[in-house]
Amino acid sequence: IFRAQRLKKFSMLSANGLPIRQCTFRQCNKGHDMFDNLVGFFIQWGITSICLWVASLVFAGIRFSNTSSLIVSALLLGFANAVLRPLLVFLTLPLTLVTLGFFLLVINALMLMLVAKIVSGFQITGFWTAFFASLFISILSMALGTLAPNSETTIYRLPDQPGQTISI
Repeated sequence: IFRAQRLKKFSMLSANGLPIRQCTFRQCNKGHDMFDNLVGFFIQWGITSICLWVASLVFAGIRFSNTSSLIVSALLLGFANAVLRPLLVFLTLPLTLVTLGFFLLVINALMLMLVAKIVSGFQITGFWTAFFASLFISILSMALGTLAPNSETTIYRLPDQPGQTISI
């Protein structure tokens, strides 16, 4: 971040003296307004799929019968976390406050168990497997999410002028 801020102070030029255009991820992709959120959705869906797959390798109590059940499970887990989880958090707010937020881990495990009940090729052996797997998936998803581009990612591009090359 410090280097990016330092570079913003100076006029950035390429090797042949052309100015480099600077924009955020969303600004560089203008004209694709309908698909702006769709790219982020697919990135998060992929991250969730990878996290579920790694969790199935780490925890013996999680099994997927095939790849399609893994992908559908990731999609339904994202839907459950976006729609049902806020409702459950609101309904269990007193219990969450009494337990200083630790009940949110139980809600995460319940979301994972719900998805396992809905998707036929996804199996979880018990609550504690779901509890620790949901904790593992949350941490891994957060770590992988920091590597994924978002709307604030700065992109440096050269001007779109035909016939000009960069000499290195």
